Amino acid sequence: MTDASRGPLAGVRVLDLSRILAGPTCSQLLGDLGATVLKIENPATGGDDTRQWGPPYMKDGAEDTDLSAYFMCANRNKLSVAIDIASADGQAQIRRLAGVADILLENFKPGGLAKYGLDYDSLREVNGKLVYGSISGYGQTGPNASKPGYDLMAQGYGGIMSLTGEPDGQPMKVGVGIADVMCGMYACVGILAALRHAEATGEGQQVDVALVDSQIAWMINEGVNTRLSGEAPLRRGNGHPNIVPYGVYETADGHVIVAVGNDRQFARFCQVLELPDLAGDARFATNPARLANRDALAEHLVPAIRARTTQAVIDGLEGARVPVGPVQTLPQVFASEQAKVRGMVLDMEANGLTLPLIGNPLKLSATPVTYRHPPPRFGADTDRLSRDDPFAEE
Repeated sequence: MTDASRGPLAGVRVLDLSRILAGPTCSQLLGDLGATVLKIENPATGGDDTRQWGPPYMKDGAEDTDLSAYFMCANRNKLSVAIDIASADGQAQIRRLAGVADILLENFKPGGLAKYGLDYDSLREVNGKLVYGSISGYGQTGPNASKPGYDLMAQGYGGIMSLTGEPDGQPMKVGVGIADVMCGMYACVGILAALRHAEATGEGQQVDVALVDSQIAWMINEGVNTRLSGEAPLRRGNGHPNIVPYGVYETADGHVIVAVGNDRQFARFCQVLELPDLAGDARFATNPARLANRDALAEHLVPAIRARTTQAVIDGLEGARVPVGPVQTLPQVFASEQAKVRGMVLDMEANGLTLPLIGNPLKLSATPVTYRHPPPRFGADTDRLSRDDPFAEE
């Protein structure tokens, strides 16, 4: 029985064998949208590896718990069930759960679950409607399929590091595990598409999503720039390959982001900086000209912006309808009224503890996301295995 108040995926059953970040990101999204997610954790290792990826850890009194910040970031709205899939009993339990699940999610190495009889071909015999999501480093096929996949390797292999960082610096990864996170999002979209097909036809399928494939996909404009030109893009720090001025500029008391998207905005931008002649200068009057003369333009803009405070630049450019914004620290982000009003600052109560989390960005007018279960302690819901319906939510 579905309950629309729980979200658009109320009644959907997810058997989650994934760990670390990409898979858990996907299953947390499904859980936020109302699905019941049983997170299967290995009792031999104490559960998901990220439970030990700290500090910081949530404390119970003076003691660290197994709720690291890393674990909590991607494991809301899940129920933790301890099962050893290397044992015959554990394999039988997984087959039982897969028989009534709508979705199974795993991120083992390709072929890694076959030795347990828990691969897609085996479980489709148990449940022909099962949507079986497989996340791996390089995918289920290809010459690199057997290689392990980590976010840093995916960022390196997929190209983003080659164009991130200062022009004269070393290749640089993004500051968070973005390859993992985006892979989890792509996996969620693919799984929901397969689920719709299964509900319409009764036919399940395997959804094969790779960190590297996902990372290549979100190279977007720089990727197509390369395909079209045949040339590798240059690292430009915070500069943009196709728009000038667009980047981070030093002010008298900090930094500011400026994003001038067209020539009309550039003319207003120059007025605010009291450099009106630049807008009529043939070297800078159009975006192609500004791209060709990027360094010459910077010689005018850098000192003009550096002479003003951050707030003065923001006030002036906002008044002139030129895109501008601050560079905030994370404490500033979570203290901002914008983040609070948009529900991005989320606290969940669990056994007397207040868990500080980040909210889901999806805003659905009829079936909003729900926060039903805080990130679980390891094995907290294993007793569900004795129930007739382990997926039933109270």
